[in-house]
Amino acid sequence: MVDYDERLHQVYAEGRALPADSLGTWMRAVTDLAPIERPLTVLDLGCGIGRFTPALAETFGGPVYGVEPSTRMLQQAPEHPAVTYLEGSAESIPLADESCDLAWLFLTIHHWADPLQGLREVRRVLRPGGVVFLRTQFGDRMPDIYWYRYFPSARQVDASMYLPLDEVRALAAQAGLVAEEQPRWVEASEPRTLRAAYERVKLRAFSTFEHLAEDELDRGFAEFERDAAADPERELPVVPAGVLLLRRPSS
Repeated sequence: MVDYDERLHQVYAEGRALPADSLGTWMRAVTDLAPIERPLTVLDLGCGIGRFTPALAETFGGPVYGVEPSTRMLQQAPEHPAVTYLEGSAESIPLADESCDLAWLFLTIHHWADPLQGLREVRRVLRPGGVVFLRTQFGDRMPDIYWYRYFPSARQVDASMYLPLDEVRALAAQAGLVAEEQPRWVEASEPRTLRAAYERVKLRAFSTFEHLAEDELDRGFAEFERDAAADPERELPVVPAGVLLLRRPSS
């Protein structure tokens, strides 16, 4: 488990900043999958510094509840009249039964101590017919992320953190949620040049780096920096992001 109150909260805002077009892409993607009624009450579980929370309120009319276990991450979350931030965990969500229409889970389930209990809690706070937008990686179908080549252990570290697709679907079923057969894929923009990618990744705002040895980090970042200096405008491919849609049955 990674403690975001130790180091990551200091670099997260800069190292994981969302370009405006990327935020727009994500809001369009969730709009296409959400119930059509408005307004919707939304749970942003593992909201961190609130990268998506205000946008979810504006997209669905609020209210939105941002739930996050890291005090120091929450301290950076932007205020919004339709947003309430709460300290809490996936295993114990501080909301009433059947109080939400939509749960937004963005790169959070791999941090949960008990994924089954977390999914049971998500089902508990969802109204019948509610939707879970689960953005995650799957350990058995990891993407080819551009910076893995500089850190030989990173791919395996990530694959061990993320659950395989079938296991996620099985846990959802145990929790009383119905999962789609296959994930959907969203092409949201990231830094497109090698220099921009290096400037982002060098902050080590990805939890993967908390699990790598310092000598591997030193070698990898030195090589990454050399490549970025030699060919700064090299275009990087867009890596589609996996999303698994879950629903609480209507009855």
